[in-house]
Amino acid sequence: MARYYKISERNTGIFNSLSVTSILILINIVAFVFFLILLSSETLSLDFIAIKPSNILQGHYLWTFVTSMFVHAGFFHLFVNMLSLLFIGSLVERILGKKRYFYFYMISGLLAGLFFVLSSMIFPGDLDTFAVGASGALFGLVGLLMILTPNLPVFVMFIPIPIKMKYAAPGILILLWLISITGNVPIGNTAHLGGLLTGLVYGIYLKNKYRKKINYLSRHFS
Repeated sequence: MARYYKISERNTGIFNSLSVTSILILINIVAFVFFLILLSSETLSLDFIAIKPSNILQGHYLWTFVTSMFVHAGFFHLFVNMLSLLFIGSLVERILGKKRYFYFYMISGLLAGLFFVLSSMIFPGDLDTFAVGASGALFGLVGLLMILTPNLPVFVMFIPIPIKMKYAAPGILILLWLISITGNVPIGNTAHLGGLLTGLVYGIYLKNKYRKKINYLSRHFS
């Protein structure tokens, strides 16, 4: 069925054997265990793997834009993100094709991190806050689906009824923001917003370039 609505069919190299989503989940799990061991043994400092705006703005630890995408704050954080990636990522991968999907996922995560750093100049409280996790890239996927499949019914957290993607995506973002404010929970809301905006922009680009395919895709998931 995927071939009827896939935007890109060109898959080459290692992407042919396994799904990119499976590879990303595996990398996240391995990275979680690896970095947990190093951090627990004090062999490695969090500064070396997590985004910290004050470090980046001083030109230090620039590689954390990448490493932070594969680091998680705990098992529950990892589980929620990987479960979301399994369902959302698998759909986006079928739509975009493996290679295009991989690049988009990475760019979404990188731009989410950049948005987090730049926004810290407006919210100084974030300057010395560490940001980790795949959720910035995940929100990029969600933002893309808001444009490509706005009426796709999805289940959000513990809500027992499906909600259309165009409502669920901003709803999740607002809910997480409220949780972080009222419960004083450290959530990278600006990184989530950066990822979501990346997905929206790319979705608009694809919708204009592949108008017929996107219209069919939207109807297919209505």
